[in-house]
Amino acid sequence: MESRRLAFDYLGVTVGVVLAALGLDLFLVPFKIAAGGLSGLAIILYYLIRVPVGTTMLILNIPLFVVGWYRLGVKPLARSLYGTVALSLAIDLLVPLVHPPTQNLLLASVFGGVVEGLGLGLVFRYRGTTGGTDLVAAILRSYTGVNVGQLLFLVDGAVALLAGLVFASADLTMYALITIFITSWVVDLVQEGFSYAKAFFVISSRVREIAAEVMANLDRGATAWTVTGMYTGKAREILLVVVNRAEVTRLKDIVYEKDPAAFVILADVHEVLGEGFKKIEQE
Repeated sequence: MESRRLAFDYLGVTVGVVLAALGLDLFLVPFKIAAGGLSGLAIILYYLIRVPVGTTMLILNIPLFVVGWYRLGVKPLARSLYGTVALSLAIDLLVPLVHPPTQNLLLASVFGGVVEGLGLGLVFRYRGTTGGTDLVAAILRSYTGVNVGQLLFLVDGAVALLAGLVFASADLTMYALITIFITSWVVDLVQEGFSYAKAFFVISSRVREIAAEVMANLDRGATAWTVTGMYTGKAREILLVVVNRAEVTRLKDIVYEKDPAAFVILADVHEVLGEGFKKIEQE
């Protein structure tokens, strides 16, 4: 079972790597869109000294892996090494086989972000990485013990700014920033999924009545726990109910029919595992 899961993970990482490479070769590299990270630096160097992007990325990752081996150990780097080498090879091998489908810079920045985000999202979903800024984050976290996501986002912005200076184009910096935002959004979307359910948090003096109606008419479960209002100092109950989108209005009607003064918080839910929703399966 473990070997089957491992093989499935590496297959997922491989598919993700190919998609990420296509995003670079089809949209980002031909248009000089250096959307942060080592890939952005590699694109800048490609136009300065004509070293293949994949090769440059691999070279830039070598010192990171050396430091990572020292700080993190060998085991955590195994999948990172595979993803890094596979991405570098895929980028260089696909270059002669593909051609940009558009000459529009805006379309290139948008679709480059989408395709690369899909690829990286799959890599992360199947427990892999492609080195680069992800490895930098892990190394810095081992030194500082804090989340360095904001720092790395600033680094990505700095790479985009550098590209604008090197290529003497403020437009390229702005297009690169568009790609960075889209890539980040798509990566999150691939890992978390679309929001297909809603979570209701209901604070009311009639929680029991609302819960009974939900279970009877919506056939949904409900969970209640006791909380204390900090302004009044009084104990009240809060009810949690998760429903699909089609049931949102019906649940609102139930709540306000039972207690028009209820306080309701409605939140997006990206994944729900368990009875009445998605079956729990080990990925």
